[in-house]
Amino acid sequence: MLETIDLQQLLVLDIETVPQKAAYEQLPDHFQQLWAHKVRHTLNDDETPADVYQNAGLHAEFGKIICMSVGVFHHRNGHIAFRVKSFVQNEERELLNAFSSLLRSQPPNLILCAHNGRNFDFPYLCRRMIINGLSIPPALDTTGKKPWESNHLDTMELWRFGDFRSYISLNLLAAVLNIPTPKDDINGEDVYRVYYEENNMDRIRVYCEKDVITTAQILRRLRGEPLIEPEAITFATP
Repeated sequence: MLETIDLQQLLVLDIETVPQKAAYEQLPDHFQQLWAHKVRHTLNDDETPADVYQNAGLHAEFGKIICMSVGVFHHRNGHIAFRVKSFVQNEERELLNAFSSLLRSQPPNLILCAHNGRNFDFPYLCRRMIINGLSIPPALDTTGKKPWESNHLDTMELWRFGDFRSYISLNLLAAVLNIPTPKDDINGEDVYRVYYEENNMDRIRVYCEKDVITTAQILRRLRGEPLIEPEAITFATP
């Protein structure tokens, strides 16, 4: 079935998220209480809610999207190629609006692909759109759809082959499939620091783009196809 998918009808994506505030103390009082309630069962004996606040970006209710990269397959000179575009914004609503406009301009049979997308990227995007007062594009909306009716593809699920007990990181899956690691500079745990302390959005953008390229390469491997050549990967101007 995977081999029958037209790669030119597929959009690969990845998002980078951070907590809505730089520090726990900057949250309104009621959100400090809500965060404390959220993490109360996961704290070690010597930890406070403030100590683990840098993980708040993992939760759509406490985080925000600061960067999103997408990639599309296309043919160039008779060979498969891949083009990457990034949305980078401190104002999350503008980022989501731009991505929503992109989705609405695509054909209705567009397939969205991400690594762990069903459990993270896709629902996170939907929740943040609702929080920002935006409507969810049809390509993202799974309301009323059965799992097999949605046009969502998840490389983590593909690798599980029906085994839902296991989790595999993008980095590990790339390694076992002999694909260059996307974590050669920073990883997900560093995004909070790079954003709030270094204020280096370009570094985060490059990291996000590498994740999208790696996801696309994994999909090629799972289809039994050769990797995309580095010279066949191009980037839209940020």
